[in-house]
Amino acid sequence: MMAGAAEDVRELFGAAVRAALDAWPALQIAVENGFGGVHSQEKAEWLGGAVEDYFIANADLELEEVEDFLGELMTTEFDTVVEDGSLPQVSQQLQTMFHHFQKGDGAALQELTSHINQKKFKVTATPVKTARETDVDEDEVDSVEEMEVTATNDGATMDGICPQPQPPEPDSQTIKEEDIVEDGWTIVRRKK
Repeated sequence: MMAGAAEDVRELFGAAVRAALDAWPALQIAVENGFGGVHSQEKAEWLGGAVEDYFIANADLELEEVEDFLGELMTTEFDTVVEDGSLPQVSQQLQTMFHHFQKGDGAALQELTSHINQKKFKVTATPVKTARETDVDEDEVDSVEEMEVTATNDGATMDGICPQPQPPEPDSQTIKEEDIVEDGWTIVRRKK
């Protein structure tokens, strides 16, 4: 392979790596929400070069090594633990790109990059306002922010808001009027 062709394939490999990372929802959310601090966007751009250099310096990487490297970078740079199952997928994608780079297959790298860019979409995580938060000024109440999530219950999936656990209300039969003191406290007695 000629020197000029090798440089072209290296550039194509770098572009493919950046495309894969740009399309990674976990990284998009971390950057969008500033998990890496005020320089989140710069860190994301740096990450592409760091991953490219990691592959170039280590020619015979195992999938687990790539996953560990990406996971460590996300934790260190963006204070984010990736648990959505995307880490192995992105790692496999990067490893496939690197194999094409090693073979000098620039056409395959271009095709992968094009395919990723066509499938890429913007991912956002937005907090859900509850009725309680919209009626009351945030300064007056310490509230827990609820996020829209997908929860499973006995194998069934349901979309919605995960409710905050409510403390159990005392049984109205066990509370007697003489147990309620004037300042609102309730005396709890053992059952006899």
